[in-house]
Amino acid sequence: MGEAASTFEFLGLTFNVGNLISILLAACVVLVLVYALSRHLTLKPGKAQNVLEYAVDFTNGIVRSSISGETSRTLGLWGFTLFMFIIIANLQGLFLHIDISGVTYVKSPTSDPVVTMTLALITLTLAQFLGIRQLGYKGHFQNYLKPFVFFLPINLFEEFTNFLTLGLRLFGNILSGEMLLGIILGMSHGGAVMWVVSFILELAWTGFSVFIGCIQAYVFVTLSSVYISRKLELED
Repeated sequence: MGEAASTFEFLGLTFNVGNLISILLAACVVLVLVYALSRHLTLKPGKAQNVLEYAVDFTNGIVRSSISGETSRTLGLWGFTLFMFIIIANLQGLFLHIDISGVTYVKSPTSDPVVTMTLALITLTLAQFLGIRQLGYKGHFQNYLKPFVFFLPINLFEEFTNFLTLGLRLFGNILSGEMLLGIILGMSHGGAVMWVVSFILELAWTGFSVFIGCIQAYVFVTLSSVYISRKLELED
């Protein structure tokens, strides 16, 4: 009954209510945060504007380190948006986790493989589009035949493994962090001593998970940029 209540069907597809709420919440947090930081833009920036400009410069640096030319400038907003969403999504479950009658309504969206694999698929689709725009259809698909024609199956398999590793790396790190945090919280029911121990462990692990969540956002955007850059060049 709990599982049925957590899903609904639309146009023949089954959707998880908890995932949709968590994704929407993360997106709203990013929107509100960026709006608040950019509300009063001036030539002499204040603290809020400085934070926003630092974040933009940071993500632009990630993109520029892998992608050169005009493309890096056009992808600046993509890198910033992707980084902000992933970092908020990674940290959301640490500070807000809502379970009602065994159904999870709010968690970290990136602790679900469907979400992380969707993000990976967006990156791969964008890379294919930019590769075709940069090299043309012939030049783009010729890269799959290099260095020899019979390497085509290997190159296609590499595309599939890139897709899997990009999405599953993010999912595995966030899910394992939330699972361990749940185990630590469960220790608090073992008495006063265990409550104190679990409280200390929870603080330590939460701090470490914040660090991991930030690192994973950086890694995802970096690897996505590297993957896109490879599609913009003709291989030897």
